[in-house]
Amino acid sequence: MTDHVANRFPTLPLTGAGALIFVALCAVAFAQFFDVGTTRLSEDTPLEQRELRFMDRADGAVAVHAAGNGELIALMEPGSNGFIRIVMRGLARERQSKGFGEELPFMLTRWSDGRLTISDPTTGRKIMLTGFGKDNVNAFAKLLLAGSEAK
Repeated sequence: MTDHVANRFPTLPLTGAGALIFVALCAVAFAQFFDVGTTRLSEDTPLEQRELRFMDRADGAVAVHAAGNGELIALMEPGSNGFIRIVMRGLARERQSKGFGEELPFMLTRWSDGRLTISDPTTGRKIMLTGFGKDNVNAFAKLLLAGSEAK
C-alpha cells in the first residue's frame, strides 16, 4: 500500500497574502477618509478668461471662435496644434458621452498664480494645462490674445 500525501498549498503564505491585502485596503480607506495624499489647489483670482468654441471643418482643420461675437480667432490646419486637438477632443468626447451638445463654449482661464486652465461648464471638467510643459501652455495662451476681442 502506498502512502498518499495531500498536496495542499502552504497556509502561512496564503495567510500572509490575505493579511497584506487587508492592510492595503485599510490604508486606502484611511487615506480616503482623512484626505491623506490629496493635493488641493486654491482657486485664485482669474486674470484673463475667454469663452471659446472649437469647430471641426470638413477639410480637417479646426476653427476656433470667440463665443461672444463668433469671431474666428484661430484656424488650426490639419496636422498642426496636436496638443490643443487632443485636449479638446477629450473634452468634447466627455461632453458627448454625457449627452450634452455644443451649445456652451469652453472657458480658457489664466489665474493670478500663473496657472492656465481649460474647463467645460457643461460637465464641470477642468484641465490644468501648466502641467503639460511650456510649449503646450503657450499654444493655449495664444488663444487668450488672438483676435480683436482679446484684452
